[in-house]
Amino acid sequence: MLLRFRDLSLNLGSTVLLERAELTIDRGERVCVIGRNGAGKSTLLRLLDGQMQADEGEFQREPGLKVARLAQDVPPGEPGSVFDVVARGLGEAGQVLAQYHALIASGSEDMTSLGRLQTRIEALDAWTLDQRVHETLSRVELPADAAFSSLSGGLKRRALLAQALVSDPDLLLLDEPTNHLDIESIAWLEAFLLSFAGAIVFVTHDRAFLQRLATRIVELDRGWLTSWPGDYANYLRRKEERRHAEAQANAQFDKVLAQEEAWIRQGIEARRTRNQGRVERLMQLRREFSQRRNEAGKAKIAITEAQSSGKLVVEARAVRFSRGERVIVRGLDTVILRGEKIGIIGPNGAGKTTLIQLLLGQLAPDEGELRVGSNLQIAYFDQLRAGLDENAPVFENLGEGKDFIEVGGQQRHVMSYLQDFLFTPDRARSPTRILSGGERSRLLLARLFAKPSNLLVLDEPTNDLDIETLELLEDKLTEYDGTVLMVSHDRAFLNNVVTRCLAFEGGGRIGDYVGGYDDWLRQRPQPSAGTAGNPPAKPAAAAAPSPGSRNAPAPPSKSLSAKEWRELEQLPARIDTLEKQQAELAGQLSAARGMAAAQSVQSELTKVADALAQAYARWEALEARR
Repeated sequence: MLLRFRDLSLNLGSTVLLERAELTIDRGERVCVIGRNGAGKSTLLRLLDGQMQADEGEFQREPGLKVARLAQDVPPGEPGSVFDVVARGLGEAGQVLAQYHALIASGSEDMTSLGRLQTRIEALDAWTLDQRVHETLSRVELPADAAFSSLSGGLKRRALLAQALVSDPDLLLLDEPTNHLDIESIAWLEAFLLSFAGAIVFVTHDRAFLQRLATRIVELDRGWLTSWPGDYANYLRRKEERRHAEAQANAQFDKVLAQEEAWIRQGIEARRTRNQGRVERLMQLRREFSQRRNEAGKAKIAITEAQSSGKLVVEARAVRFSRGERVIVRGLDTVILRGEKIGIIGPNGAGKTTLIQLLLGQLAPDEGELRVGSNLQIAYFDQLRAGLDENAPVFENLGEGKDFIEVGGQQRHVMSYLQDFLFTPDRARSPTRILSGGERSRLLLARLFAKPSNLLVLDEPTNDLDIETLELLEDKLTEYDGTVLMVSHDRAFLNNVVTRCLAFEGGGRIGDYVGGYDDWLRQRPQPSAGTAGNPPAKPAAAAAPSPGSRNAPAPPSKSLSAKEWRELEQLPARIDTLEKQQAELAGQLSAARGMAAAQSVQSELTKVADALAQAYARWEALEARR
C-alpha cells in the first residue's frame, strides 16, 4: 500500500466534493479517475500530493513516499532550457544544477561562479542527480539544450512529464495528460507509461487511452468515490446496473414518502389518533429526501439543421498548397458529398486547419482545381476557443445582449437553453473567464448548434469534454443529416463518428481512407522503422510464416543473430496466446463474484497485459532491425 484515506470529506462552499470517501492506492496500479466536468477530479489529485487538505478524515501515507504530479495545463512563460525545466523537479539541488548547466552551455569563463556552483553541488551531493536528469531526458527523447519556449505543445508536455519523473516517484499523478496532444504523442505516452514501474493515478476523458492503460477505474460522482475493477467496458456495464438499482430504490422511497405525506394531511379525526412514532418517521423521511443528491441531468444537445446543401460539398483535383518552401498539401484528389462525416488526422503542425481552410474555399490552392458546392451554411468550432468575451457573463456570450434566441425555428430563453448544456442559472450569470475548459467547450457548442447549418466544421471539439458529453455528442453528430469536417486526436471519437479519413502522411501527401481511425491503421502504408506517428500494426498476420514455408530456411539477416531471428519468428504466436489469455481473463473478471475473486483475476490480467506490451515492444524492436 502506498497511500490510503478513509472517511475523507471536503466541501468547497456549498458544493460537496468528497463525502466520507475511501481510497487505497497499491504499488504498480494504474488507476483512472473519471467523472463529470467540475466533479472535483483535479482537486482529488491535489489532495493526493498534499497540496490541499481535507476538512476531515484519516489519511495514511507510506513513510518516505515520493509523489510527482503533471498539471493539466502547460504553465505560460516557463523560462530556460529543457534541462532547466526538468531539473526543477529535483528542488534546490536541481536549481543549482540548472544554473551550472546554463553557465557551461553558454561557454562562460566566469570561473568564480562556476567554482561556487561546483562547491554547492558537492555539498548537496548532486552530481548523481545531474546524471539522472540526462538519463530522464534520454528516456523521453528530448534535447537538453533546446529552449523550452521553442518546443511544440506536445513536446512541452513531454518535458513536464520528465520534470515529474526525474525525482523517481513512487506515485505519478497525471491530470488530463493527453489534452492537446496529437495521436503520435498519445501513442508514445501510452507506451512510456506502460513501462513505468511506479503507481499511476490519472484523469482522462480519452477512452482509448483509458482502455489501454487503466487497471482500475475510480469514479467521482456527487462526492462519492466508487472503485470499479477491470476495464472501461466492464465499468460501463456495472455502472448501468448500479444506476438502475439506484433509480428503483429512489422510486420506492418516493412512494413511501408520498403515502406518509397523504396520511399526515388526513382530517381532524385522524389527527386525534395520530401515532407519534409514525410522525417522527415522516420527519426522518423528509430529512433524507432533502439531503438526497440526485444524479445530475444529461446535456440536451440538439443541432439546428439548415436546408440541405447541394449533393456535392467539395471537389479537389491535384490540389497543391505551400507556405514559403514548405509544401503542406501535394496532389490532393478527393470528393466530399452531402452527409459524409470526414475525419482529418495528422500530427500537430502538419496543416490540418490549413486543409480545412482550403476545402472551404477560404484559401486558394497554388495548383489544381478546387470546387465548393452550393447552398452551404457553415458552423465552425474553433480549437482556440476564440470569440468569447472573457469579462462578459456566460449568458451574454450566447445571447449577445438578447434574452431570447431562435433555435430550430423556435424562440428559446437564453437561460433555459443554457440549462440544456448543464449551466445552472448561477453559473450562467458568472463571468466567462472563470469557466473550466469543459464548460467553455459546452458554451461554444451551445452557441454553435443554435446556428442553422448543413456543414459542421469541428476543430478539436473533444478537448476538455467529459466522457458522458462526448458520447452524447457522438450520437448527435451521427444523426446529423448535414456534412461534418472534423479534426480530432480522440481515436474512439473518430471510430464512432467519421465515415472517411483524410490523413497527413508526410511530404504534403494526404491519404483518403474509408472508415474511422482503426480502419485507417489497417489500410495505411506501413511506416518504416523509426517513423513517428502511431503504434505498430499487429505483427501476427505479417510475421507468421505461411504453411508452405514452415520448413524453409530463414532468410539471411545482417543485423539479427540466429537466436534473435528465431525469437522474431516465435513472437507472433506468443502475442496471439497472450491476447487469448487476456480475453479469457476479461470474461472471468466480468463474471467474478466478490471483491477477493475480482482482485485475484485483475492481478493476473495486469500481468498478462504487461507481458503483452513487452512482447509487442520486443517484436517492434526486432522487426525494425530486420
